[in-house]
Amino acid sequence: MKLPHAERADIGLLLEGTFPYVSGGVSSWVNQIIRGFPQFSFALAFIGSQPEDYGEMKYSLPDNVVHLETHYLYSQHAAPQIRPVHGDRAVFGEIKCLHEYFRSPGLHPEGSGIFHKIVPELSAHGGASLESFLYSSGSWEYIKENYRKYCTDPSFVDYFWTVRSMHAPVWMLAEIAENFIPVRAFHTVSTGYAGLLGTLLKEKTGRPLILSEHGIYTKERKIDLFQAQWIKDNRNVFQRDPTEIGYFRQLWIRFFQALGKQCYDSADHIIALYEANRLRQIEDGAPPLRTRNIPNGINVPRFSPLRAQRPASPPPILCLIGRVVPIKDVKTYIRAMRTVVNRLPGAQGWIAGPEDEDPGYAEECRELAEGLGLSENIKFLGFQQMTELLPKIGLVVLSSISEALPLVLLEGFAAGVPAVSTDVGSCRQLIYGLDQEDQSYGAAGRVVGIADPQALAEAALELLTDATSWREASEAGVRRVEAYYTQEQMFASYKSIYDEATTWRE
Repeated sequence: MKLPHAERADIGLLLEGTFPYVSGGVSSWVNQIIRGFPQFSFALAFIGSQPEDYGEMKYSLPDNVVHLETHYLYSQHAAPQIRPVHGDRAVFGEIKCLHEYFRSPGLHPEGSGIFHKIVPELSAHGGASLESFLYSSGSWEYIKENYRKYCTDPSFVDYFWTVRSMHAPVWMLAEIAENFIPVRAFHTVSTGYAGLLGTLLKEKTGRPLILSEHGIYTKERKIDLFQAQWIKDNRNVFQRDPTEIGYFRQLWIRFFQALGKQCYDSADHIIALYEANRLRQIEDGAPPLRTRNIPNGINVPRFSPLRAQRPASPPPILCLIGRVVPIKDVKTYIRAMRTVVNRLPGAQGWIAGPEDEDPGYAEECRELAEGLGLSENIKFLGFQQMTELLPKIGLVVLSSISEALPLVLLEGFAAGVPAVSTDVGSCRQLIYGLDQEDQSYGAAGRVVGIADPQALAEAALELLTDATSWREASEAGVRRVEAYYTQEQMFASYKSIYDEATTWRE
C-alpha cells in the first residue's frame, strides 16, 4: 500500500507502536482525535520495533491524514564505515554533564540546558555523530569510565553492547527529525522514543510540542522490563541480592526515565488523563505549570441506543475487552472464571481482543483455560465491534496490572454495561466517582485488587446474581459518562490547545 505523502501539514502526530498498525485503546483515541478535527491536516510518524512485528493497518486512514511515514528502530541499518575517530572532548564533556543531570537533576541543574547544545552535534559531521559514538576513542573511554564507576554486573561485554543497543535509535530519530515535513505543531502520544523525536523536532524547528500521556510511559516500560527475558544478569547466586533489580534492567529503566525527563523539559503542554497521573508526571520532573488533565471522552450517542437492547436480568456473560498480553493479566481473569462457573455453571467468559501481539502468551491463556476445565466457558473472540458486542454481555471486566483511563469502561457505561476492574489507573474514579458530586451518581460496578482472581470472581457474582444491584450500577455508569466523559468535552479542550499551537509565531 502506498502511503500518503505531503509537503506540509498542520499537526505532526508522533506515534510509537500504536495507530494505525496496532489496535487498542490508545490507537482508538488517536483515530478519534484525528477524525474529531477535520479542519486540521495531520502528518503521522509511526515508530515501531521491526516490520515483521506489525501486519497491515488496523485502521483506515482518515481523509485529513495527508502524510504517513514508518520507521523501525531495530531493522538492519548501514553503519558508518569503520575508521579511527578521536572524538570531540568538549562534546563528550557535555554528554557527561547531561547524563549526570538525568541521574540526579537536583544535584546537577546545570545539565538542564545541555541537550540543546548536543542536538546539533548528532549530525554526521558533529562531535556526537553515530560514527563518533561507534568508533571514537572518546566514546570507548567514556563507556569504560561509566562501567568502572557504576556497573554492578561483572560482564563488560554485556555492558558495552547494552549501551550500544540502547543508544543506537537516537541517531535514527535525529535523521527522522531532520527530514520530517514542515508542520505548525507537534503532538506526541507518549514519552519514550516518540517523545524523544518530539524533543528533537522541537529543537530543530522551534515549533510547539504537545505531549499526551495515556499511561505513564516510564511506569509501563518498567513493568515490561521487569518481565523481559532478554535482559541478562551475570551475577552468580551469591552475588545477587533478591531485593535489588539487576543492573542491566535498572539501566534500561533509567534510560527511559531520562527520555521522559527530556520530553517533559521540552513540551509546551503536558497532558494527563486524570489527576493521579498528572501528579506522577510532576514527580518525574514535569514542570507543574505546563501540566493539565484532559479525560478521555467517547461518542455517547453511538452507544446510547444499545441500552434499549439490555435484558431485564443481567446476562451471565463476562467480557474482557483488550489485547491478549501480560499487562492485561488475562490469566487472572481466566482463573476468576473458574470460581464464577462453579457458582453459575452456564456463565461465559469472553475475551475480545487481538492475540497477535504476544502469541506465546495467548497460547498460555488458552492452555490455562483448558487445564481449568473451562474450554466450553471461555471464548477467545478476537477483535470485535463494540456496538455488536456490548448488548450481549452482562459485565465488562478488566483484570489489568496497569491502565490509564480505559475507553472500554466508558463505552460499556454508555451502553448500560457495568464493570468490574482491578484498582489501576483511573478505574476507581470511573467506577465510584471522583468528587462528592460525581460519587452521588453511585457505583458503576466494583473495583478489586490486582492479581486476585477470587475477589474478581466474587465482585462479578455479586452483580450478576442481583438484578437490582446490576441495574443500579448500569444507571450509575450512564449518568457518569454523560456528565463527565463525552467526546465533545475532550474535543473542546484539545481544540483550545491546537488553536494556540498552530497559530504560534516565532
